[in-house]
Amino acid sequence: MDEYEPYCLADLFFYDKLDQQQTDLSDFSLVARPVPTGWERHESDTWMYYGPAEGEPLPGQGWKIHVSARLDDAERALRATWEYCVPRGISFKYLRGQATLLMYNAKTASRGASGKLITIYPRDENELELVLKDLNELLAGVQGPYILSDLRYFDGPLFVRYGGFAERRCVGKDGELVLAIENEHGELVPDVRGSTFAVPEWISLPEFLGPHLAARNAVTTTGLPYRIESVLHFSNGGGVYLGRDERGGERVVLKEARPHAGLDAVGRDAVTRLTHERDILERLAGLDVVPALLDYFTLGEHHFLVEEFVDGNPLQRRLVQRFPLTRADCGEEELADYTRWALDTHRKVEDAVRLLHERDVVFGDLHPDNILITDEGRVCLIDFEVAMRAADNARTTLANPAYSAPRDRGGVDVDRYALACLKLCLFAPQTTIPLLMHRPKVTHLAALIAETFPVPRASLDEAVATILGPEPGPDPSPVTALPLPGAAPWPDVRDAMHRAVLAAATPGRDDRLFPGDVAQFATGGGLNIAYGAAGVLYALAETGAETAPEHAGWLAERALRPAAGTPLGFYEGLHGVAYVLDRMDRRAEALDLVGICLREDWERLGTNLFSGLSGIGLNLLHLGEATGESALTDAAARTVELCAERLGGPDDVPELSGGDNPRAGLMYGSSGPALLFLHAYERSGDAALLDLAADAIRQDLRRCKHAEDGSLQVNQGWRLLPYLDEGSVGIGLVIARYLAHRPDEAFARARDELRRVAASRFFVQSGLFTGRAGIVAALATGLREPGDPLTGEQARGLRWHAMPYEGGLAFTGDQLLRLSMDFATGTAGVLLALGAAFDEGSPSLPFFGPSGAAAGGALAGTPAGRDRAGRPVRSEPRKEV
Repeated sequence: MDEYEPYCLADLFFYDKLDQQQTDLSDFSLVARPVPTGWERHESDTWMYYGPAEGEPLPGQGWKIHVSARLDDAERALRATWEYCVPRGISFKYLRGQATLLMYNAKTASRGASGKLITIYPRDENELELVLKDLNELLAGVQGPYILSDLRYFDGPLFVRYGGFAERRCVGKDGELVLAIENEHGELVPDVRGSTFAVPEWISLPEFLGPHLAARNAVTTTGLPYRIESVLHFSNGGGVYLGRDERGGERVVLKEARPHAGLDAVGRDAVTRLTHERDILERLAGLDVVPALLDYFTLGEHHFLVEEFVDGNPLQRRLVQRFPLTRADCGEEELADYTRWALDTHRKVEDAVRLLHERDVVFGDLHPDNILITDEGRVCLIDFEVAMRAADNARTTLANPAYSAPRDRGGVDVDRYALACLKLCLFAPQTTIPLLMHRPKVTHLAALIAETFPVPRASLDEAVATILGPEPGPDPSPVTALPLPGAAPWPDVRDAMHRAVLAAATPGRDDRLFPGDVAQFATGGGLNIAYGAAGVLYALAETGAETAPEHAGWLAERALRPAAGTPLGFYEGLHGVAYVLDRMDRRAEALDLVGICLREDWERLGTNLFSGLSGIGLNLLHLGEATGESALTDAAARTVELCAERLGGPDDVPELSGGDNPRAGLMYGSSGPALLFLHAYERSGDAALLDLAADAIRQDLRRCKHAEDGSLQVNQGWRLLPYLDEGSVGIGLVIARYLAHRPDEAFARARDELRRVAASRFFVQSGLFTGRAGIVAALATGLREPGDPLTGEQARGLRWHAMPYEGGLAFTGDQLLRLSMDFATGTAGVLLALGAAFDEGSPSLPFFGPSGAAAGGALAGTPAGRDRAGRPVRSEPRKEV
């Protein structure tokens, strides 16, 4: 969630980047300073780049210098750097404003990137040493957060790291392109940017930096009375560690705060908040519902608070373990048992909060991760860094967004609001977050909870009243007035979703056409199928929407002049855009775009469907057969050959997916190449391709595990995944296509066990790739059995996620903090899934059309429900959604 929160600052309804035209985002004085004669300036949303227009170009990589500064020192550091670098012709970049600096140093910011105000690019190690020496004197007294990824130069604001200057990319472990540097053999390898200082193994640390590395390594916990045993949590403000008191052997928790880092909305750093937490714990001393304060000390400028170790689990973990709707075998008895536990737990938390209020303390950050429950039933509240005096009647400056009280609440009412949200969360774990965008949704949620669980309605009504406030006013756009899945005919649901998606279009912007996931702001992300315009236009076209011609023009115009670094793959990049342009009767532009892709070094890509060779190969097979162009079919054959060469045997993959291992599943695992082999078989009849597909499927099944309810899911070690992208149903879809060509008892059994996850009644998100819509799409596309009620039940389950937007029906994106209109995470994906289930035109996921035909109906023979161009024919539904 941390990486999403900065994108919530610009808009109430959608993830967006902070508008660079806003005055407060470009308020450093250097932004307005004229570009020096003989220099060039380039701008991004957050950075201003400067470099000499002529002369010897910078190397592609090397030692770079970062300048760190707090807000109070930023202007001074910028002026000194400008006045030093410009006369010497040294390239540099800087963050363009205070708001951006605050965002990069926030508690939720990336630990590896935090603290960097300025980046300087020395030409060689001699210049590196000179610049560090000179700027160390010029910036004396400037303070800033420690840059964790770098080595500090003396004790000032200068840090160094070896890495890329130019933006180059190579294939990472999951087959996706990542930032790269060149190794000693001239090969591009990932430019790892972590939260600890490290030097590539083929690079020697400059001799003059040796003492600084020694100084860094000299700061240890040796000599303290506490031994660190493990890390419990990291944020940009510091860490939380499990330790042991060496004097008595008791286990303790140590909370770390880094100076000038982890800023909150009013600019307080982690140290300020930690000292505040110490003061609050002193006020609450003796209460059993808070951990006891044991110690407070500093080490190497970092502050540490030591508190009692409470041997319990966060309520969030208990909830996940007990929540009955995630199990395919959940019945009425399980629902009743869970309801008793949930209401009893909520009562205990209410009692704990009441004890705080009696000590004149407002907790201010109540949510399930800040509530510990022991096996003995003790409830303990943790993390008091934003707690307040009740008498001040104030609001918190840093809180979980799903439980953060609106501006009309202060003092103890902040906790009462969070307690009301918690009551709903215990029965609808994902759905309190959308209240940020539309608070009246709470009435709908309470009705769905009462329909599902035996919760006393009076208890829910009390929570609803608290959330809405004393004067809630009329709901301007009630969710229940919308045509909802499970309650309205498909044409009405479809048209309501079309209205919402089209109302959100922003054709005047260059970076996106429809709002979606934050990934759309990466290179090319505003164009692609997964997060950009192509996926939305595909879903609209497949479900018969009337879209403006300018929308397809927007996509074509920008795709045919792609920015450097735009990915090539199917869901992530330009091949998917070409597929959609062809689908929208713009074949000439689609072929021009494929030509651009084929001139790139595409053979180096990984094999996956999302960004690699299998997705590219499927698109080339489709376009090659549709056009008869041999260059396309030859390139498609090459993708099949490369995927076959790199596949390996069924046991040549680890048994766990993700983490340090390659991922399994349809989008990122071996099921993508399996799908390519199947399509190639359907065109050639070569049985060896079926053998390859079987091996690929077995690789993904090797990484699956049975859950307690008997379902088969992808095993990540710490969790099991049911989803379309890298979980059960994606693999099940490919097996179903395989079984259409060759019977296999083991595969048939696996398909049924993978499909069993669709009996679950709860999914955190609604999206196509990692949510409930993906389950609907999988059932409709290949996993549904005759007379199967699951498709309808899962479609009705989308009511939990439904939200109003501009008179239409919309859905939240990943992390649920904002709405999304995109294909992978948002409304467009839900639209396609419901269309696949209920539209007579039979929309489908790309390449999952009828076996033996390319997706979109472009091959000989037109599937039922499509016109001669392969477009779905709008018609009345087979049934209600």
